Amino acid sequence: MKRVLVTGAYGQIGTELVEALRNRYGGENVIATGRRKPPAVLTKDGPYYRLDALDMNDLQRLLVDYNIDILIHNVSILSAAGEQNPQLAWETNVQTSYNVLEAARIIGLDKVMIPSSIAAFGPSTPRENTPNDVIMRPTTIYGVTKVAIELLGEYYARKFNVDFRSLRYPGIISSEALPGGGTTDYAVAIFYEAIRNKHYTSFLAKDTRLPMMYMPDCLKSTIDLIEADSKKLVHRCFNVTAVSFTPEELAAEIKKVIPDFVCDYKPDFHQAIADSWPKSIDDSVARKEWGWKPEYDLPAMTKDMIKKLKQKLSIPGK
Repeated sequence: MKRVLVTGAYGQIGTELVEALRNRYGGENVIATGRRKPPAVLTKDGPYYRLDALDMNDLQRLLVDYNIDILIHNVSILSAAGEQNPQLAWETNVQTSYNVLEAARIIGLDKVMIPSSIAAFGPSTPRENTPNDVIMRPTTIYGVTKVAIELLGEYYARKFNVDFRSLRYPGIISSEALPGGGTTDYAVAIFYEAIRNKHYTSFLAKDTRLPMMYMPDCLKSTIDLIEADSKKLVHRCFNVTAVSFTPEELAAEIKKVIPDFVCDYKPDFHQAIADSWPKSIDDSVARKEWGWKPEYDLPAMTKDMIKKLKQKLSIPGK
């Protein structure tokens, strides 16, 4: 059985990814790491290790001690948070990714997965059905770091035969992870506010269309790519998406379940970031090379989110 190490395990995607991987590969075969004291969910079924991915020696020692085959590097400062501290975003996102790739080269890991993002695209990118291979030129430091990581990973694949893989995640919507400083986080916060207060003020304009994905599809895409046959992969970095919608469309879908929900709109600094990103994504390359196919559309995601959050928040109702 393959052994997997996940960095950034306490992040937006990391906690649920660790759980999904442990269900698939066995608890002891998936090592969760992070810089903070972990929640119980990360320690109850498998090992957790306090790791700063900027510490190359500690990273290499951990990879060797646990005999790791696959490294999934989820450490990242997200888009809006990155604009508040660009220097920290560069160090956290790029330097740790360099450490991961270099450690993979030295030790000879089977695979390295480092997520990218739709933030890697910029205003000069076609915004409708954005192709997999296209001009990028992002305007946020988060996007700049993601382009740098993609290019660095492709370099390590070409030069050192490191099996690097990456997914350009759209906005990720989760019933478990709280908003974490991303521009698409409105699509998580809106559910909490709809259930608790029947009201939400969106920091994006009502017609701001962005690509999105429900967490179960995010986890599925990650595991699907990890397990894809390398002989079938022409690319290293892949667009993935499930559905594109606006805040107004999401609010309308929520109102079908919570009729007295009201949403208003007060765009702030997040708007300029969103306006530089694609409105929709063409993920046909992922579908062709490794059979990607999402399972949740907007209505299915909305119903499931509300159901799970009501259970989580102990609010009665279907």
